[in-house]
Amino acid sequence: MFDVRLRPVSARLLGPLAERLVGRVSATGLTLAAVVVGLGAAVCAWQQLPAAAVTAWLLARLLDGLDGAVARVSGSAGDAGGYADLVGDVVVYAAIPIGIAAGTTDDTLWPITAVLLATFYVNAVSWLMLSAVLEKRSAGAAARGELTSVTMPPALVEGTETIVFFTVALAVPSIAGPVFAVMAVAVAVGVGQRALAARQLLRR
Repeated sequence: MFDVRLRPVSARLLGPLAERLVGRVSATGLTLAAVVVGLGAAVCAWQQLPAAAVTAWLLARLLDGLDGAVARVSGSAGDAGGYADLVGDVVVYAAIPIGIAAGTTDDTLWPITAVLLATFYVNAVSWLMLSAVLEKRSAGAAARGELTSVTMPPALVEGTETIVFFTVALAVPSIAGPVFAVMAVAVAVGVGQRALAARQLLRR
């Protein structure tokens, strides 16, 4: 919901650090580091280490933001990097809820986690297919002046909201069930938003 407005702000804030990192670490290296640290957050959640899990999760998100900033500053931004970044995000987004569920003795959390991951699955198809069609019609990221490799049609839950939801669930695993339930509903609403957008956009 807030990603489009926050990306330029993030780019400005991360720009100075990205300039210092150019020549020291590649954008691809940062992408891989974000995935490894993100998976580490899931492992910490599994081992019931909430402080470490939150720290690793937020560090992973920082690295995830830096990879694109470094790529732009160094002039190495391209489709391969965007592809790797997106796949890495999906891997971590799947691992975090599983790690939280694995670290709890509450058996009711597993069905809720399954529903959440199912909404992620449908959500990914809903925006990736719409994005692909818009890019094919030359109405994608470049045409819209977006900083991402491909356009990301807006919805109620995007990257910013995911960071908030997962941070809360990692910090307080005892309330992960309600957090995941609310997030699943919100993601489903986003799927509906994109379905309505597709109905309008794809008629043209």
